[in-house]
Amino acid sequence: MVAGYLSREIPSSAHAARFLGKTIALLGALLIWLIVAQAQVAPDNHPGDPQARVIEGVSNGTVFGLGQSIRITGTVKEGAIAFGGDVIVEGSVDGDVAAIGGSVIQREGSRIGGDVIVLGGIYHHGKSAPGRDPQSVTIMYAGYEDQLRHVMREPFSVLQPQLTAKFFGYRVLAVLFWFVISLGLTAAMPNTVGRAVARLQLTSLRVALIGLLGTIAITLGVFVCLLILPSVIGALITILALLLTLVATIFGRVVIFAATGHGLQRRLLPRVQSESVALLLGVVVWVALASLPFVWPFVVAGLFVPSLGLALTARYRLNWKKSLPTKT
Repeated sequence: MVAGYLSREIPSSAHAARFLGKTIALLGALLIWLIVAQAQVAPDNHPGDPQARVIEGVSNGTVFGLGQSIRITGTVKEGAIAFGGDVIVEGSVDGDVAAIGGSVIQREGSRIGGDVIVLGGIYHHGKSAPGRDPQSVTIMYAGYEDQLRHVMREPFSVLQPQLTAKFFGYRVLAVLFWFVISLGLTAAMPNTVGRAVARLQLTSLRVALIGLLGTIAITLGVFVCLLILPSVIGALITILALLLTLVATIFGRVVIFAATGHGLQRRLLPRVQSESVALLLGVVVWVALASLPFVWPFVVAGLFVPSLGLALTARYRLNWKKSLPTKT
């Protein structure tokens, strides 16, 4: 029975409770050790790019820097953008100047006619007012410059994370976070989560198909609304879509963690009848799978699509089984 899946633990599960407490304490101690070890490592500040691309004379188009910095000593008629590097303006740029994973540096006597967009770095200029168009704007998000620079210069490093103390610390923190979320959600909505687990076990392909169609519909719907509707209404619809995605991700992941952990518990720990242990097993397995090099994007997509399908069908008691023929 579905209701029996999320029943309360019986007093005979004291061994499971002790096992769970020791496991959480071990994970917490490991997390503290990793944080302390990471804090003792000096930050890796990039020393700058001595091999910057120099733009001299007059350039009629937009100049790009892919994995390197740009030094503009002449005149650029359109714009300049650097991915994983800095944009150093010593001459004149008529259009926009942008840097992703770098900074925009405007020297004394130079001019930028358009906007300045910086993601990860800082907009540096001289002590005097920079040569800018009064109607232009500056958009800047200063943070994670080294990480963005590294990703822009080595994009495949995202698929192959480095096995550092920070990497393992984030994974331990993810296990603790999703375990607490799973415990809280199953305690707040035991019947809803139980029905979702049963539905996932019976017709996982149908749930995944509904989630895939929902993902396509939400993505296209938001894009169309932003194009044809007023900006205020389009922004409101986008916020609602993001909220739906967030709720679906949390609810669906908890259901998948519960289903996976319960199956592993029946095979590995048949004598332990503890929902907490089952949730912990499911969380550990999926966090480990989501940490595998080159595989984690497929794991994340495989978690999101069924999660959306489970969220879209959570309020409906559908007859997922084929009807049996009646006896005459």
